[in-house]
Amino acid sequence: MAGILAWFWNERFWLPHNVTWADLKNTEEATFPQAEDLYLAFPLAFCIFMVRLIFERFVAKPCAIALNIQANGPQIAQPNAILEKVFTAITKHPDEKRLEGLSKQLDWDVRSIQRWFRQRCNQEKPSTLRKFCESMWRFSFSLYVFTYGVRFLKKTPWLWNTRHCWYNYPYQPLTTDLHYYYILELSFYWSLMFSQFTDIKRKDFGIMFLHHLVAIFLISFSYVNNMARVGTLVLCLHDSADALLEAAKMANYAKFQKICDLLFVMFAMVFITTRLGIFPLWVLNTTLFESWEIVGPYPSWWVFNLLLLLIQGLNCFWSYLIVKIACKAISKGKAGKWNPLHVSKDDRSDIESSSDEEDSEPPGKNPHTSTTTNGTSGTNGYLLPGSCSVDD
Repeated sequence: MAGILAWFWNERFWLPHNVTWADLKNTEEATFPQAEDLYLAFPLAFCIFMVRLIFERFVAKPCAIALNIQANGPQIAQPNAILEKVFTAITKHPDEKRLEGLSKQLDWDVRSIQRWFRQRCNQEKPSTLRKFCESMWRFSFSLYVFTYGVRFLKKTPWLWNTRHCWYNYPYQPLTTDLHYYYILELSFYWSLMFSQFTDIKRKDFGIMFLHHLVAIFLISFSYVNNMARVGTLVLCLHDSADALLEAAKMANYAKFQKICDLLFVMFAMVFITTRLGIFPLWVLNTTLFESWEIVGPYPSWWVFNLLLLLIQGLNCFWSYLIVKIACKAISKGKAGKWNPLHVSKDDRSDIESSSDEEDSEPPGKNPHTSTTTNGTSGTNGYLLPGSCSVDD
């Protein structure tokens, strides 16, 4: 174990030439980031998770109820032991052959069985109330941490001149505000890593899982080798659009469509401007070129920049999806004389159903053949037609 630790903490990987870990030990004159500080993130992540539970129950839920957002979920399928066994043990989407067999076994028509499986799938979907509470928590935390980051950074020299991120590197003292900001961000991402398995599952779950992993590794990595100054720029820049996204989703769940559309347009503008414009031209410029000029490259420098480039790749992917949504909205607006800013289904949305809800008649031997939709454009009753439902 000692040999593994010595290999892992090799100074020639982590630090510039002629710098050792002993040079970065805390003294009475200056405090530097220490690897053991990162352990603080775990208990704080648990506290953040507990605060979230309390917030969603006693703050977000009353707000949702005040906005007439009900906890009613999708329509409940009629209890049936045979179909339930097929659903849980075999398949949630039976093929034509199995549908015909079940039809003969139960003496139901195929359409009734299809409706049952559709309703049974929708039973596992989250209610609008739950989605609103989750979005309100993320909105509140994102707004707080972004506001704190801006207030902190506007007093620092490296916000106005990024070359200060590298002057006297790595002998840059760790301030209390910077330490708090870093550990808070790391704790939040750790809480998301644990809670995402119980949170509402969305289409970009895999991409978000990768994003959280990269964010945790990048925050921890930059803290250990004292690249925290430029790290604060990365964190604050990426927090800038999150609150707008969650606010748009809350407006959507509350059926404030015009506000939702406006917030989504604002989110798209901020997201694309910061992540495709400011981030590469400002942050990547200083980490790739200014740092090379002032400090020079070394092994962990390459790793740090590769992680930032991976983050930029994810930014390009999400920006593509946002532009795709906007193009669809504009084209539909022209075709149907809708508001050009009216945002329709997001490819990264949390829409839970891909088919229209059927009527509420229980399936039986001679069911009604006519069906009615709930006017939700196939979104399980959670959204209005053309509503924006976006997820970061």
